[in-house]
Amino acid sequence: MNQEQSKELVKKIYDALDGKKAVDIRIIDIRDITVVADYFVIASAANPLQMAALQDAVDEVMFKNGIQSKQVEGNKNSTWLLMDYEDIIVHLFSSEDRIFYDLERIWQDGVQVSPEDL
Repeated sequence: MNQEQSKELVKKIYDALDGKKAVDIRIIDIRDITVVADYFVIASAANPLQMAALQDAVDEVMFKNGIQSKQVEGNKNSTWLLMDYEDIIVHLFSSEDRIFYDLERIWQDGVQVSPEDL
């Protein structure tokens, strides 16, 4: 997918997560620091049911846009999920795991992007 498509999809993912009341949604542009992906989208879930709803919401957005996940790590019973859509990687965490893994610190060289800037 090209850069404009990536931006558009990240915005749709953000909106889907926000619609399901995800906690502290962050978008990190990592294009200039790695070839792994263009964007990370990071969010927290308050409980396992919300985690499953967030995963379903992201899957639905991507499916409607003709994109399937390359890989998913974790499952609906996990306290974290990684959903790899090649140019976009979505990380969903329980609050505790998000603090523990602290991806925002690890990827601090990336640029945090607001959804309005996409």
